[in-house]
Amino acid sequence: MAEVKVKVQPPDADPVEIENRIIELCHQFPHGITDQVIQNEMPHIEAQQWAVAINRLLSMGQLDLLRSNTGLLYRIKDSQNAGKMKGSDNQEKLVYQIIEDAGNKGIWSRDIRYKSNLPLTEINKILKNLESKKLIKAVKSVAASKKKVYMLYNLQPDRSVTGGAWYSDQDFESEFVEVLNQQCFKFLQTKAETARESKQNPMIRRNSSFASSHEVWKYICELGISKVELSMEDIETILNTLIYDGKVEMTIIAAKEGTVGSVDGHMKLYRAVSPIIPPTGLVRAPRGLCPVFDDCHEGGEISPSNCIYMTEWLEF
Repeated sequence: MAEVKVKVQPPDADPVEIENRIIELCHQFPHGITDQVIQNEMPHIEAQQWAVAINRLLSMGQLDLLRSNTGLLYRIKDSQNAGKMKGSDNQEKLVYQIIEDAGNKGIWSRDIRYKSNLPLTEINKILKNLESKKLIKAVKSVAASKKKVYMLYNLQPDRSVTGGAWYSDQDFESEFVEVLNQQCFKFLQTKAETARESKQNPMIRRNSSFASSHEVWKYICELGISKVELSMEDIETILNTLIYDGKVEMTIIAAKEGTVGSVDGHMKLYRAVSPIIPPTGLVRAPRGLCPVFDDCHEGGEISPSNCIYMTEWLEF
Protein backbone atom coordinates (compact mmCIF):
# COMPACT_ATOMS: atom_id res chain seq x y z
CA MET A 1 0.00 0.00 0.00
CA ALA A 2 1.45 3.39 -1.07
CA GLU A 3 2.36 5.85 1.66
CA VAL A 4 0.29 9.02 1.61
CA LYS A 5 2.11 12.23 2.58
CA VAL A 6 0.01 14.91 4.17
CA LYS A 7 1.28 18.50 4.04
CA VAL A 8 0.75 20.15 7.40
CA GLN A 9 -0.08 23.86 7.15
CA PRO A 10 1.37 26.04 9.93
CA PRO A 11 -1.32 27.56 12.12
CA ASP A 12 -2.29 31.14 11.34
CA ALA A 13 -0.47 33.65 13.52
CA ASP A 14 -2.43 35.96 15.75
CA PRO A 15 -3.29 39.12 13.71
CA VAL A 16 -2.62 41.30 16.75
CA GLU A 17 0.86 39.78 17.17
CA ILE A 18 1.61 40.46 13.50
CA GLU A 19 0.53 44.09 13.87
CA ASN A 20 2.62 44.53 17.01
CA ARG A 21 5.66 43.03 15.27
CA ILE A 22 5.25 45.40 12.31
CA ILE A 23 5.05 48.37 14.67
CA GLU A 24 8.23 47.14 16.42
CA LEU A 25 9.99 46.99 13.04
CA CYS A 26 8.87 50.55 12.25
CA HIS A 27 10.39 51.74 15.53
CA GLN A 28 13.54 49.75 14.79
CA PHE A 29 13.79 51.38 11.34
CA PRO A 30 12.49 54.94 11.93
CA HIS A 31 12.98 55.94 8.29
CA GLY A 32 10.50 53.26 7.24
CA ILE A 33 10.33 49.60 6.24
CA THR A 34 9.72 47.95 2.88
CA ASP A 35 7.92 44.72 1.97
CA GLN A 36 11.33 43.05 1.72
CA VAL A 37 12.20 44.03 5.30
CA ILE A 38 8.94 42.51 6.54
CA GLN A 39 9.60 39.29 4.61
CA ASN A 40 13.14 39.02 5.98
CA GLU A 41 12.12 39.72 9.57
CA MET A 42 8.91 37.62 9.52
CA PRO A 43 9.71 34.65 7.23
CA HIS A 44 7.16 32.36 8.90
CA ILE A 45 4.26 34.74 8.16
CA GLU A 46 2.41 34.43 4.85
CA ALA A 47 2.47 37.54 2.67
CA GLN A 48 -1.33 37.69 2.70
CA GLN A 49 -1.37 37.74 6.52
CA TRP A 50 1.04 40.65 6.98
CA ALA A 51 -0.60 42.50 4.07
CA VAL A 52 -3.89 42.37 5.98
CA ALA A 53 -2.11 43.64 9.10
CA ILE A 54 -0.50 46.51 7.13
CA ASN A 55 -3.87 47.56 5.68
CA ARG A 56 -5.44 47.51 9.13
CA LEU A 57 -2.66 49.67 10.62
CA LEU A 58 -3.02 52.11 7.71
CA SER A 59 -6.77 52.33 8.18
CA MET A 60 -6.31 52.99 11.92
CA GLY A 61 -3.88 55.82 11.14
CA GLN A 62 -0.90 54.19 12.87
CA LEU A 63 1.25 54.00 9.74
CA ASP A 64 2.06 56.29 6.83
CA LEU A 65 2.36 54.87 3.33
CA LEU A 66 5.13 56.60 1.38
CA ARG A 67 6.88 56.07 -1.93
CA SER A 68 10.64 55.97 -2.33
CA ASN A 69 13.18 54.97 -4.95
CA THR A 70 13.01 51.38 -3.68
CA GLY A 71 9.21 51.15 -3.73
CA LEU A 72 6.53 51.46 -1.06
CA LEU A 73 7.62 52.48 2.41
CA TYR A 74 5.73 52.00 5.67
CA ARG A 75 6.57 54.39 8.48
CA ILE A 76 5.21 54.86 11.99
CA LYS A 77 3.08 57.96 12.13
CA ASP A 78 4.37 60.82 14.28
CA SER A 79 1.63 61.65 16.75
CA GLN A 80 2.59 65.34 16.72
CA ASN A 81 2.41 65.58 12.93
CA ALA A 82 -0.57 63.29 12.48
CA GLY A 83 -3.03 66.13 13.00
CA LYS A 84 -1.03 68.51 10.81
CA MET A 85 -0.94 66.10 7.88
CA LYS A 86 -4.58 65.09 8.18
CA GLY A 87 -6.21 65.15 4.76
CA SER A 88 -2.86 65.13 2.91
CA ASP A 89 -2.27 62.63 0.13
CA ASN A 90 0.71 60.28 -0.04
CA GLN A 91 2.70 62.58 -2.33
CA GLU A 92 2.38 65.49 0.07
CA LYS A 93 3.37 63.24 2.97
CA LEU A 94 6.40 62.06 1.04
CA VAL A 95 7.61 65.61 0.31
CA TYR A 96 7.02 66.60 3.96
CA GLN A 97 9.04 63.59 5.12
CA ILE A 98 11.96 64.43 2.81
CA ILE A 99 12.02 68.01 4.13
CA GLU A 100 11.81 66.77 7.72
CA ASP A 101 14.78 64.44 7.18
CA ALA A 102 16.85 67.40 5.90
CA GLY A 103 16.71 69.00 9.37
CA ASN A 104 17.70 72.62 9.92
CA LYS A 105 20.07 72.68 6.94
CA GLY A 106 17.12 72.49 4.60
CA ILE A 107 16.87 70.99 1.13
CA TRP A 108 16.59 72.44 -2.37
CA SER A 109 13.57 71.69 -4.55
CA ARG A 110 15.92 69.97 -7.02
CA ASP A 111 16.95 67.46 -4.36
CA ILE A 112 13.31 66.96 -3.32
CA ARG A 113 12.53 66.12 -6.94
CA TYR A 114 15.40 63.62 -7.07
CA LYS A 115 14.37 61.86 -3.84
CA SER A 116 10.63 61.79 -4.53
CA ASN A 117 10.63 61.08 -8.29
CA LEU A 118 7.78 63.56 -8.63
CA PRO A 119 7.41 66.10 -11.45
CA LEU A 120 8.74 69.59 -10.65
CA THR A 121 5.32 71.17 -11.26
CA GLU A 122 3.76 68.81 -8.72
CA ILE A 123 6.54 69.50 -6.19
CA ASN A 124 6.07 73.28 -6.51
CA LYS A 125 2.35 72.85 -5.94
CA ILE A 126 2.94 70.72 -2.83
CA LEU A 127 5.55 73.14 -1.46
CA LYS A 128 3.14 76.08 -1.78
CA ASN A 129 0.43 74.09 -0.06
CA LEU A 130 2.71 73.09 2.84
CA GLU A 131 3.90 76.69 3.19
CA SER A 132 0.31 77.95 3.35
CA LYS A 133 -0.36 75.46 6.17
CA LYS A 134 2.79 76.75 7.96
CA LEU A 135 4.24 73.25 8.03
CA ILE A 136 7.39 74.28 6.15
CA LYS A 137 9.20 77.51 5.28
CA ALA A 138 11.58 78.69 2.57
CA VAL A 139 14.90 80.20 3.68
CA LYS A 140 17.46 81.99 1.50
CA SER A 141 20.94 80.51 1.79
CA VAL A 142 24.06 82.68 1.92
CA ALA A 143 25.81 80.02 -0.17
CA ALA A 144 23.48 80.77 -3.11
CA SER A 145 21.30 83.84 -2.63
CA LYS A 146 19.07 83.07 -5.63
CA LYS A 147 18.13 79.65 -4.32
CA LYS A 148 15.91 78.75 -1.40
CA VAL A 149 16.06 75.75 0.89
CA TYR A 150 13.01 74.28 2.59
CA MET A 151 12.79 73.13 6.21
CA LEU A 152 10.12 72.56 8.84
CA TYR A 153 8.38 75.75 9.94
CA ASN A 154 9.46 75.59 13.60
CA LEU A 155 13.17 74.97 12.98
CA GLN A 156 15.95 77.52 13.46
CA PRO A 157 18.13 77.49 10.31
CA ASP A 158 21.68 76.21 10.66
CA ARG A 159 24.46 78.84 10.62
CA SER A 160 25.71 77.36 7.34
CA VAL A 161 22.42 78.55 5.80
CA THR A 162 22.10 81.97 7.42
CA GLY A 163 25.80 82.78 7.79
CA GLY A 164 25.42 83.08 11.55
CA ALA A 165 26.11 86.30 13.41
CA TRP A 166 28.12 87.79 10.54
CA TYR A 167 25.11 88.23 8.25
CA SER A 168 22.00 90.40 8.32
CA ASP A 169 19.36 89.85 5.62
CA GLN A 170 21.93 87.89 3.55
CA ASP A 171 24.43 90.80 3.73
CA PHE A 172 27.85 90.38 5.32
CA GLU A 173 28.28 92.79 8.26
CA SER A 174 31.91 93.82 7.69
CA GLU A 175 31.75 96.79 10.08
CA PHE A 176 30.36 94.61 12.87
CA VAL A 177 33.15 92.07 12.38
CA GLU A 178 35.75 94.87 12.48
CA VAL A 179 34.33 96.26 15.75
CA LEU A 180 34.44 92.81 17.34
CA ASN A 181 37.98 92.35 16.09
CA GLN A 182 39.09 95.61 17.72
CA GLN A 183 37.30 94.97 21.03
CA CYS A 184 38.64 91.42 21.40
CA PHE A 185 42.17 92.66 20.77
CA LYS A 186 41.68 95.56 23.18
CA PHE A 187 40.63 93.17 25.95
CA LEU A 188 43.69 90.96 25.41
CA GLN A 189 45.97 93.99 25.20
CA THR A 190 44.67 95.33 28.53
CA LYS A 191 45.18 91.93 30.16
CA ALA A 192 48.73 91.71 28.80
CA GLU A 193 49.59 95.24 30.01
CA THR A 194 48.23 94.49 33.48
CA ALA A 195 50.38 91.35 33.63
CA ARG A 196 53.53 93.27 32.57
CA GLU A 197 52.96 95.92 35.23
CA SER A 198 52.72 93.32 37.99
CA LYS A 199 55.81 92.57 40.08
CA GLN A 200 55.59 88.81 39.67
CA ASN A 201 58.29 86.63 38.14
CA PRO A 202 58.40 86.40 34.33
CA MET A 203 56.66 83.00 34.15
CA ILE A 204 53.72 84.13 36.30
CA ARG A 205 53.46 87.38 34.30
CA ARG A 206 53.35 85.43 31.05
CA ASN A 207 50.71 82.98 32.30
CA SER A 208 48.52 85.75 33.69
CA SER A 209 48.53 87.52 30.32
CA PHE A 210 46.43 84.71 28.79
CA ALA A 211 42.64 84.78 28.67
CA SER A 212 40.26 81.99 27.76
CA SER A 213 37.80 82.34 24.90
CA HIS A 214 35.06 82.24 27.53
CA GLU A 215 36.52 85.33 29.24
CA VAL A 216 36.67 87.19 25.94
CA TRP A 217 33.12 86.09 25.10
CA LYS A 218 31.86 87.29 28.50
CA TYR A 219 33.58 90.67 28.02
CA ILE A 220 32.00 91.17 24.58
CA CYS A 221 28.56 90.19 25.90
CA GLU A 222 28.85 92.67 28.78
CA LEU A 223 29.79 95.45 26.34
CA GLY A 224 26.42 95.04 24.67
CA ILE A 225 27.76 95.91 21.21
CA SER A 226 26.05 92.96 19.50
CA LYS A 227 22.35 92.90 18.65
CA VAL A 228 22.51 89.15 18.07
CA GLU A 229 23.47 86.45 20.52
CA LEU A 230 27.10 85.48 20.03
CA SER A 231 28.49 82.06 20.87
CA MET A 232 31.98 81.14 22.03
CA GLU A 233 32.53 79.67 18.58
CA ASP A 234 31.78 83.10 17.06
CA ILE A 235 34.33 84.76 19.34
CA GLU A 236 36.93 82.10 18.57
CA THR A 237 36.42 82.85 14.86
CA ILE A 238 37.27 86.51 15.55
CA LEU A 239 40.25 85.51 17.69
CA ASN A 240 41.51 83.32 14.86
CA THR A 241 41.61 86.36 12.55
CA LEU A 242 43.79 88.11 15.15
CA ILE A 243 46.09 85.08 15.21
CA TYR A 244 46.40 85.16 11.42
CA ASP A 245 47.23 88.86 11.65
CA GLY A 246 50.05 88.16 14.10
CA LYS A 247 48.44 90.14 16.94
CA VAL A 248 47.44 87.20 19.14
CA GLU A 249 48.80 83.77 19.95
CA MET A 250 46.91 80.74 21.22
CA THR A 251 47.80 77.81 23.42
CA ILE A 252 45.76 74.80 24.50
CA ILE A 253 45.93 73.43 28.02
CA ALA A 254 44.34 70.50 29.82
CA ALA A 255 41.35 71.41 31.98
CA LYS A 256 39.29 69.58 34.54
CA GLU A 257 35.93 68.31 33.43
CA GLY A 258 33.25 70.92 34.06
CA THR A 259 35.66 73.88 33.97
CA VAL A 260 33.97 76.91 32.41
CA GLY A 261 35.17 77.38 28.85
CA SER A 262 36.64 73.89 28.48
CA VAL A 263 35.68 71.45 25.74
CA ASP A 264 36.51 67.74 25.96
CA GLY A 265 39.02 68.35 28.75
CA HIS A 266 40.87 71.11 26.89
CA MET A 267 40.79 74.90 27.04
CA LYS A 268 41.98 77.47 24.50
CA LEU A 269 43.91 80.42 25.91
CA TYR A 270 44.81 83.61 24.02
CA ARG A 271 47.14 86.52 24.64
CA ALA A 272 48.10 89.68 22.76
CA VAL A 273 51.62 89.75 21.32
CA SER A 274 53.81 92.29 19.57
CA PRO A 275 54.99 90.89 16.24
CA ILE A 276 58.78 90.86 15.87
CA ILE A 277 58.47 91.64 12.16
CA PRO A 278 55.50 92.99 10.17
CA PRO A 279 53.20 90.23 8.86
CA THR A 280 53.78 89.21 5.25
CA GLY A 281 51.52 90.45 2.47
CA LEU A 282 50.07 86.97 2.03
CA VAL A 283 48.86 86.89 5.64
CA ARG A 284 47.40 90.40 5.32
CA ALA A 285 45.44 89.34 2.23
CA PRO A 286 41.68 89.21 2.85
CA ARG A 287 41.54 85.44 2.37
CA GLY A 288 44.25 85.07 5.00
CA LEU A 289 42.07 86.46 7.80
CA CYS A 290 38.51 86.50 6.47
CA PRO A 291 36.04 85.06 9.03
CA VAL A 292 33.73 83.86 6.23
CA PHE A 293 36.48 82.08 4.29
CA ASP A 294 34.44 78.84 4.15
CA ASP A 295 31.44 80.62 2.58
CA CYS A 296 33.50 82.33 -0.15
CA HIS A 297 33.25 80.65 -3.53
CA GLU A 298 32.72 81.63 -7.15
CA GLY A 299 29.04 82.13 -7.94
CA GLY A 300 28.01 82.67 -4.33
CA GLU A 301 26.92 85.76 -2.43
CA ILE A 302 30.57 86.16 -1.39
CA SER A 303 33.18 85.37 -4.03
CA PRO A 304 36.73 86.49 -4.94
CA SER A 305 35.47 88.24 -8.07
CA ASN A 306 33.20 90.67 -6.17
CA CYS A 307 35.17 90.96 -2.91
CA ILE A 308 35.66 94.67 -2.12
CA TYR A 309 38.32 93.84 0.46
CA MET A 310 40.42 92.02 -2.13
CA THR A 311 40.16 95.05 -4.44
CA GLU A 312 41.28 97.42 -1.66
CA TRP A 313 44.20 95.14 -0.79
CA LEU A 314 45.38 94.97 -4.40
CA GLU A 315 45.22 98.77 -4.69
CA PHE A 316 47.27 99.08 -1.49
